[in-house]
Amino acid sequence: MATASVVIIGTCDTKLRELIFLRDRIEETAGVKTLLIDVGLNPSIHDDIAISQAELLSKYGDGADISGMTRGEFVTLMSGCASQAVAGLYREGLIHGIVSAGGSNGTSLSAAVMRHVLPVGFPKLIVSTMASGDTRPVVGETDITLMHSVVDVAGLNPILRDILSNAGASIANAALSYAARRGGKAKDTLSESVKKRRVAVTMFGVTTPGVDAVRSYLESNYPIETYVFHAVGTGGRAMERLIREGQLDAVLDLTTTEICDHLFGGVLSAGEGRLDAAVEASLPTIISLGALDMVNFGPRNSLPERHEGRVIYEHNPTVTLLRTSPDECREIGGFIARKLGKTKTPDMIEVWIPKGGVSMIAVPGGPFEDEQADRALFEAIRTGLSETGIKIVEDSRHVNDRGFAEDIAEALVAKLGLHKSQ
Repeated sequence: MATASVVIIGTCDTKLRELIFLRDRIEETAGVKTLLIDVGLNPSIHDDIAISQAELLSKYGDGADISGMTRGEFVTLMSGCASQAVAGLYREGLIHGIVSAGGSNGTSLSAAVMRHVLPVGFPKLIVSTMASGDTRPVVGETDITLMHSVVDVAGLNPILRDILSNAGASIANAALSYAARRGGKAKDTLSESVKKRRVAVTMFGVTTPGVDAVRSYLESNYPIETYVFHAVGTGGRAMERLIREGQLDAVLDLTTTEICDHLFGGVLSAGEGRLDAAVEASLPTIISLGALDMVNFGPRNSLPERHEGRVIYEHNPTVTLLRTSPDECREIGGFIARKLGKTKTPDMIEVWIPKGGVSMIAVPGGPFEDEQADRALFEAIRTGLSETGIKIVEDSRHVNDRGFAEDIAEALVAKLGLHKSQ
């Protein structure tokens, strides 16, 4: 029978009773034990605390004097200390899940630990008063699960008892499952004769047919598993993170649209770090220009006034697309060239230009057809990469053409050195 250990991280000066209740519910699941870490502002002394606030500050915070700190300064310091403690436990294989319960400060602190230290796939759960609002700052590009506490985590009552009981059962069983999978993976690794390569592919609604063709072709013909990332900001950041964690072997970045939103104020930016991880890791990488014809905004009435008079396309009632101009396309091409030009292994990268259209609405006759903007984009890439040694493939087909998809997939396979499955 599998056994598992769950870290409980919380502010014991204000939530000890609730955290112990959560602990008891977790340990009702056979085979699961817990370890309570105190990240409270004021030190607490209790037999159930495994790692105290004082121990965290002494071991990981250089014994910092917190008496004059603002709450924000303390949260930053303590999240760093707790991160180091949890990272050590994870590296030693001593933990299989993590849970927290609290308000805004406790949520911010525990989420920082979970985001920065623990990989995607490791069970992470926060019971929070903040779980029904804007959760993007909490979850980021990770797989943190949030459970709304409904009432504040301040005193036990029937509602909070039910919710904490659900949380305890959830994290306990997730941790058992994770521990069993870790054991199974170790055995599978020894017996696995053909390891499947893990290939990232980026997708957007207007490049879905192309991505579906790529995915079908790769998985039908080669020992490959595809990981499709929806290019909505968090998707790009998640891909960059997984590359850095060593969980991906190659990248087919068909849809680079998040760059547009980063440069021009759209709502789906993946940030300045887009394209960095694969270059730094020297992974086999194919870049294309999917959906670089658009910047994403919310409902039509949310579009900034400065864009009035531009070519606009209402994708649906909640998504409005702005056609990128020639000047913007030159800037996008420059961004891509500048990022890829940092590579130390140019032979591992190719850029494919789908001259027939970079999205399903940028094809001839489509609402975003703009030959001048396309020319500016393509020329900026050619010029920016001219001295880098990176291969550029100019193809007359559009990004969703099945032949284009299969040929670009074959280009990646060649860099992986794979042969077709029998």
